[in-house]
Amino acid sequence: MKANWIAHLKTKVILVFLVFLCSCHHTTEDLEPKISYCVQDKYLKGLPSPFAPLSEEEKNTDWGKEYTIGTAFAKQLDLYQAITSFKRADILLPPGERKMEAQYEILLCYYLGKKYDELIYTYENSCLRGVTQEFPAFHDLLVLLYDSYLQLGEDTKAEAFLGYIKQIYPKTGDTLTTSTTLIQACPGYEEYLPSYSAHKKSVGLAKGLNALLPGSGYLYLGQKQSALTAFLLNGSFIAAAYHFFHHGDTAAGIIVTSFEAGWYFGGIHGASLEAKFYNERLYECEATPMMNQKGLFPVFTLKYAF
Repeated sequence: MKANWIAHLKTKVILVFLVFLCSCHHTTEDLEPKISYCVQDKYLKGLPSPFAPLSEEEKNTDWGKEYTIGTAFAKQLDLYQAITSFKRADILLPPGERKMEAQYEILLCYYLGKKYDELIYTYENSCLRGVTQEFPAFHDLLVLLYDSYLQLGEDTKAEAFLGYIKQIYPKTGDTLTTSTTLIQACPGYEEYLPSYSAHKKSVGLAKGLNALLPGSGYLYLGQKQSALTAFLLNGSFIAAAYHFFHHGDTAAGIIVTSFEAGWYFGGIHGASLEAKFYNERLYECEATPMMNQKGLFPVFTLKYAF
């Protein structure tokens, strides 16, 4: 009778293990890389201004002085000081082309400083919402808005701007499409990063290996210390659980088994996360220099600076 009770209890323990296995966190193969551009000063300084220089009369006005100071700071990439001066010029300027120009310079400063929230807020409360292709920096304005909405996760608005860009600036539209594919690791990136595809790790395989032999999933990822730790911990708990069950100490066996369940299934999930992190870091190391070298970031499609 006692043997049957122990056998029944062991069956329940196995079922608990299976429930844990089915409820393990699912880690997808999808990547969430963090890729950023590196724009050198000489690149921006080599781009012309889209706007006509201020006349001597304009330079002598209060707004003209602020505009001139803002431009000087912007060319030095002292973006905070530049924004302050351009905002002062914007306040002093009457409605007209120069006011829109000052507002655009503010947007460009925010963009180069990666202040996307501020850029969108400023744009949506500016005169620039009604500009057309007649505006000298219209092409660059669309690029700024597209990339900013994309960075903020507002994909619907970003797609709308990309569609518009493709209609009137098809070459820029193609570059931005490629850029977005690589930045977000969308399907199709394999064409541009064959080396990554050849060396990436399988999340499913890392999980499977760790399920078959605790620690082997980490070893597959090259993490020898984590692999050894996982193997020894799981081995110790399994040996202890077997010892207690074998000697009839069922209560202790259940307690140790519950601890082992945490280590075992936690290790499986951990191996899958580490595989995902490994792939993301590998992707970043492959994509970032390639995109900077080939000018595939949206910032490199800009035609003008300050």
